[in-house]
Amino acid sequence: MLNRAILMGRLVADPELKQTPNGISVTSFRLAVERNYAPKDGGQRTADFIDIVAWRQTAEFVCRYFQKGQLVAVEGSIQTRAYEDKNGNKRTAVEVVADQVYFAESKKSSSPRTNEAVDFPPPFEEPAQKGTSFSIGNLEDFEEIDSDGDLPF
Repeated sequence: MLNRAILMGRLVADPELKQTPNGISVTSFRLAVERNYAPKDGGQRTADFIDIVAWRQTAEFVCRYFQKGQLVAVEGSIQTRAYEDKNGNKRTAVEVVADQVYFAESKKSSSPRTNEAVDFPPPFEEPAQKGTSFSIGNLEDFEEIDSDGDLPF
């Protein structure tokens, strides 16, 4: 069977870290995910609000580095659970259990929730255009290998 969900959306609220009675970290948060199509009358796109649950190190990561309004990508699986509400009615919850949560916007647009420094990967740079030169480092450490034409494998 296949059960994979990949979503990208904005956090509706700051995630809060909680602990189970056994000391396992967990957080629940909601993503606002825009639909792919826009109304023909030029109106605003509709968003779906998807409930996400993250456990252990993923929960700690989310609560430490993500905040309300930030664009994030989530990879996980869809799960359902049954529960009883305050009035005794049986309900079903549908959630995405996150395996991975990723930054989905530039460093300038996002910041950690604490004052700690974060090592982000360098931003993507466009490849050089034709005819543009660039430096690739010191070539003095390389030596030319004489070849008899045979491949070494």
